[in-house]
Amino acid sequence: MAKKILVVDDERHIVRLVEVNLTRAGYEVATAYDGIEALEKVKADTPDMIVLDVMMPRMDGFEVLKRLQADVSTQDIPVIMLTAKAQDADIFRGWSSGVSSYLTKPFNPRELLTFVERIFQSLEDGGPSGGGGLDDGETVWEI
Repeated sequence: MAKKILVVDDERHIVRLVEVNLTRAGYEVATAYDGIEALEKVKADTPDMIVLDVMMPRMDGFEVLKRLQADVSTQDIPVIMLTAKAQDADIFRGWSSGVSSYLTKPFNPRELLTFVERIFQSLEDGGPSGGGGLDDGETVWEI
């Protein structure tokens, strides 16, 4: 059975581009065009992964991610942020929020497929689903 991926973005051409590439790679794809619709789709039929934009009407991607992680039934769904928000603060917010990957637009569809495959492989190998944060006591070095 094909793994199901929910693609969420308010830009229909981006949704279509991602949908076509994931479908060609053998995945089942569901789509949503804003954060509220995304949460409704997750409740109706839980996906194996979510590709999520940040800037969307009605509810942004960070709020969607927060709500997914607050619900025990959805907190382990891996999320790839696919967004134009490429500032360091946005990327850090994504990683610290627990995304499995953070990809900025414009993007290469092959790169997205590589992230999807690596995340699913990591899950099959028993690895974590989220991007994780720092463990207690871990030191951060900046240059």
